[in-house]
Amino acid sequence: MFIVHVYVQVKPEHLEAFQAATVVNARASVQEPGILRFDVVQQTDDPARFVLVEVYRDAAANAAHRETPHYAVWRDTVADMMAVPRTRTIYHELFPDVNGWKS
Repeated sequence: MFIVHVYVQVKPEHLEAFQAATVVNARASVQEPGILRFDVVQQTDDPARFVLVEVYRDAAANAAHRETPHYAVWRDTVADMMAVPRTRTIYHELFPDVNGWKS
């Protein structure tokens, strides 16, 4: 599996617009065959900070996601809403193993 955490800090004046655009992207993303999860979480004590938790079957599914029209729309829509450039960290599963994840 290919697991990505994307860290985003949004300018306070763009919180609602960022949330709306990101939920649209997430809803489309979970329809992709290579995506097992696509969670959007907001930090409780700093609402301008978000983490996108993306779980792909493999690196190819992540690459395919980044070529979708909905991702391109999201990327371009939120680019100027970010206080700092977004970052990402890539992980692999330890538990549950690949057979324990919903497919």
